[in-house]
Amino acid sequence: MKFYWLVLGILAVWRITHLFNAEDGPWDLLARFRRWMGAGFWGKLLDCFYCLSVWVAVPFAWLLGSDWKERLLLWPALSAGAILLERLTGKEEPPPAVYFEEPENPHVLREESTDAARESPPSNPRESDGESPPG
Repeated sequence: MKFYWLVLGILAVWRITHLFNAEDGPWDLLARFRRWMGAGFWGKLLDCFYCLSVWVAVPFAWLLGSDWKERLLLWPALSAGAILLERLTGKEEPPPAVYFEEPENPHVLREESTDAARESPPSNPRESDGESPPG
């Protein structure tokens, strides 16, 4: 088998897998198809790029391989090539922001959280307004 056919096989497996996994298609046909498949085996298969590439690679390995040994080795090789292409071309989304809020204590009206809040108030009330005392 020529290297040329291996590269074409990898590109074809990646393209078809990406089409079924991540694209909506014209008139949202593929998006509707994925929704129609639901949350069962076939729906989960279409949601997982890695899983889908394994099964898309089967017919390409059968067509490109000359004997059963070559076909058997081409099957995971084509899938792996498609996965590498997906990792190279895929957009990495930033992780979601982490938000944490402590639960409120219903028996407390006001909770002081810092040491600065526990300090005594200024002796002159005008100093707290930012005004200087008359002088």
